[in-house]
Amino acid sequence: MLIGKASPEDMNLHPLRYQWAYDLYNQAVRNTWFPHEIALKEDLEDWANMTEDERHAVKFLMAFFNPAELIVNRSIALGIYPYLKSPECHLYLAKQMWEEANHCVAFEYVLQTFPFDKENIFQLHLGVPSMKAKEDYINKYMKRMTEDTLDISSVQGKMDFIRNLVATNIVMEGIWFYSGFMVALSFRQRNQLRNFGSMINWVLRDESLHLKFGMNLIQNILEENGELLTEGFAKEIRDIVIEGVNLETAYNKDLFPQGILGLNADYVNQYVQYVADRRLEELGLPKFYNATNPAKWMSTATDVFELVNFFEAQNTSYEVDGHSAKVEKKEVKPEDVPSVPSGVGE
Repeated sequence: MLIGKASPEDMNLHPLRYQWAYDLYNQAVRNTWFPHEIALKEDLEDWANMTEDERHAVKFLMAFFNPAELIVNRSIALGIYPYLKSPECHLYLAKQMWEEANHCVAFEYVLQTFPFDKENIFQLHLGVPSMKAKEDYINKYMKRMTEDTLDISSVQGKMDFIRNLVATNIVMEGIWFYSGFMVALSFRQRNQLRNFGSMINWVLRDESLHLKFGMNLIQNILEENGELLTEGFAKEIRDIVIEGVNLETAYNKDLFPQGILGLNADYVNQYVQYVADRRLEELGLPKFYNATNPAKWMSTATDVFELVNFFEAQNTSYEVDGHSAKVEKKEVKPEDVPSVPSGVGE
């Protein structure tokens, strides 16, 4: 069984029971990267020529992402790792926690490089209601996982685990983060902040694996615990996703109070609804919004159904061979990142 309190007997990796978790761990190792490998000098020149509304959007994203990566890290440590018996899953989660820390350092690198009012950005997530509401939403589910009354062996305890996983992995990492990635990468579409865009693409690649792991984890837990498969619980999961979309909608209005060239809150929120529908489908639930994708230029890594065949093709020009310790790197250029032809993802 996947879910439960780990015992000494659960510490043997072999025989492998959840090959998908071990495969994801090995892929994550091959994907290892470091923030300071990306030079941001050219981006500073772009920054000097950007409008105040464009700069506001970038600073707002940084104010959310910087603490958000550590929130996800804490959620894994406190609300996911302790309640899984599988050593394969523990391996992957250990690498995911390192990646979340690496993402935090990556955003710290951006914050230290750009001429930001850093103290303002560090405090913004506590003072902007729409941003704080998102953090309160996550903390509500994570807090339950730390309470003494939680019995992970009970049906209600297993439901609490799934609720927390849906909120942190599906909503926060699989919807909110993807919304922010789309905004960040939209600057590269306009030939701005191209190296920052390459960094976001590497973060996005990691998050695609995080999402794949979370989806597999939920599906396997539900398969092993048929008592959780009720119409009422399915509706509750859907409602957790919808609540997350509503919070992101309010956040994006603060992100784009006036809009910038080719991008405004309505555009981003349509993309949020589109992504939310894909997440619901991956969970085995029907679409709720029936929204079309307004950003067909986004990488195929954002397409949930592409993730089903994730291991059939190399997903980046930068991979580390974890078995031979051989590192193969290429200079990351904006043109190296594949785009989706018009119509893909519909």
